[in-house]
Amino acid sequence: QVQLVETGGGLVQAGGSLRLSCAGPTNVIRLCNMAWYRQPPGKERELVAEENVDGYRRYADDVKGRFTISRANANNAVYLQMLSLKSEDTALYYCSTDGCTRSLRGRSYGGQGTQVTVSS
Repeated sequence: QVQLVETGGGLVQAGGSLRLSCAGPTNVIRLCNMAWYRQPPGKERELVAEENVDGYRRYADDVKGRFTISRANANNAVYLQMLSLKSEDTALYYCSTDGCTRSLRGRSYGGQGTQVTVSS
């Protein structure tokens, strides 16, 4: 089963920054809408940021202006740059596709997640 691999999580102080990376097969990164989700302790999984294949981006209200999603087709990767981190950003962060096009239409891919812990 094709998987995406997230890296870059860790422990950081409030106000700090982290950059998460999501690596996957070339055709997945190029042909799918890519999204970052997170699941805080004891809460439901929620969408953090998404970039579709046309480059349109959208963000959860509480991360706007602090987080940036980007895609690097040459590196087969999607990134989530996180600035001004808060304790409430503590969560397990997942990378996944959110709809694929062309030859991958109907398929979905995801990763195991990377833990982000923000200390106050």
